[in-house]
Amino acid sequence: MDARLILVALAWIALPAQAFDHGAWNALVQAHVVVLPGQHASQVDYAGMARDRKALKAYLDSLSKVPAAEFEGWPKNERKAFLINAYNAFTVEKILTRWPDIASIWDFGKIFGNPFKDDFFSLFGEKYTLDRIEHGTLRKPGAYDDPRVHFALNCASIGCPMLREEAYVAARLDAQLDEQAVRFLSDRSRNRFRDGRLEVSKIFDWFKEDFEPREKYFAQYAQVLGYPGGPVPIDFLDYDWSLNSLRSSSRR
Repeated sequence: MDARLILVALAWIALPAQAFDHGAWNALVQAHVVVLPGQHASQVDYAGMARDRKALKAYLDSLSKVPAAEFEGWPKNERKAFLINAYNAFTVEKILTRWPDIASIWDFGKIFGNPFKDDFFSLFGEKYTLDRIEHGTLRKPGAYDDPRVHFALNCASIGCPMLREEAYVAARLDAQLDEQAVRFLSDRSRNRFRDGRLEVSKIFDWFKEDFEPREKYFAQYAQVLGYPGGPVPIDFLDYDWSLNSLRSSSRR
């Protein structure tokens, strides 16, 4: 681990006590996630992640060692932060298994090798998939019921809400999720009100039941979207599945 990662990890000590220490993941994303101008999107330095893969694997191993009974005893926000960080970190690891010869997460396959349905890691003593974290756990009715998780989970794609440049933690989780929602909905390349129509991400179509009633949901972010409120047609924009990898011209 380089000096920058060590300094970030030391700064983590100032946070309130946590049920699980996500400091290693925090150090990795602080070092290798580049927030683009406007703060609406980010790119991942997968080459840097690859250099620090030993640290990443150690963090993933620590996630996998948490017993189900211990996890279930944590407060809800501790559990939610753990699951979001696990999803994002295991997704990065999945990309690194083919880096640099990968242009999209779908290069793994949509039927055979589907990266979201592949049980390539373990949690709570069982084989797990990314879909099981997202749909079987975080989106399970009655478990968390928080549509903001869609703005925190990152599927390694440009069309996806940005990978946050810090780990999610229970003490600040609501503020972090609120900020992620505003960041994503204020990105005019992915969500906008134009010519009397809402043009929004396919996320709001794929998971429409999580955002119903959608007009009321979008009204919460009327100023962010430039949306006057009320019934308007809704169009869903094409989703860009290109890898969210760092471009050489990017700057913080």
